[in-house]
Amino acid sequence: MGVATLPTRRLGNTDLDLPILSFGASSLGAEFRNVEMSEVFASVRAALEFGMNLIDTSAYYGRGMSEVLLGIALQNVPRDQYMLCTKLGRYDVNHFDFSAKRVAESIDVSLHRLRTDHLDIVLCHDIEFIPLTQIIEETIPALRKAKEAGKVRAIGVSGYPMKVFGEVATQVDLDCIMSYNQYTLQNTRLVDEVLPQLKPKGVGVMNAGPFAARLLTNAPLPSWHKDSPEVQQAARLAAQHCEKQGVDIAKLALQFSCNHPDLATTVAGSANPNNIRKWAEWISQPIDEDLLADVLCILQPVHNISHSEGLPENN
Repeated sequence: MGVATLPTRRLGNTDLDLPILSFGASSLGAEFRNVEMSEVFASVRAALEFGMNLIDTSAYYGRGMSEVLLGIALQNVPRDQYMLCTKLGRYDVNHFDFSAKRVAESIDVSLHRLRTDHLDIVLCHDIEFIPLTQIIEETIPALRKAKEAGKVRAIGVSGYPMKVFGEVATQVDLDCIMSYNQYTLQNTRLVDEVLPQLKPKGVGVMNAGPFAARLLTNAPLPSWHKDSPEVQQAARLAAQHCEKQGVDIAKLALQFSCNHPDLATTVAGSANPNNIRKWAEWISQPIDEDLLADVLCILQPVHNISHSEGLPENN
């Protein structure tokens, strides 16, 4: 099997060079639909074949199933051919535990499920749902111990509201953060608000969700989608404009998110190997600057409109 390489970017001050597009494995945990084992293995193979050699998962995805299936799918792949990012602290929809004891246990469980002796990146998952003092005073120090023990190479936090990143990064040393749905055609708050705070500190920035939970695709929106009717309507108009030019808005969305030089990677997930193949093709092609200008113009009235998530004080 020939393995393609993607352009890479250094993750902040770490020694990790990430592909500009990474493989998100949430769907392998059947978070969005039931998946067949054959799809899982074919998707992981396709991701690696096309150079998406950072795989992003979490103890939360499929309540452990994503990690377990990745462990099986990767068991015959040399460990130096891929990097793993997983998350801890969120274990079910409303179950969060960011205690030092659970951090240590969670890392060991993830290592066991993923059948490996080290994790490249570990993130505190969806920190907006709990008071940030615990993350700063207890969780990050516990992660640092795991890093010193050689179990983890880089540590950080993930979440949706922009406010949480600056608040944590000013009080504790982070290697990296992961934000989702906040650097897209419709919403560039990650780069507008957070990047200027984190870049001078050498904190690596990872972007996830280039399609904004299907908003920037031609697929019907899931029932749990949270963007306002105004945002959804503007996105539909933008998608229709792209279609008239013979372009899938998802292609433009992916190219746009992967293009920013200060975002180490963009994470996109699918349990369909054909999607992964298509994405690799898309990002190898130059972006249509005229179409991009049109779409940004259509989306301008709803630019940077996001929703609140987690505790009110974290938004």
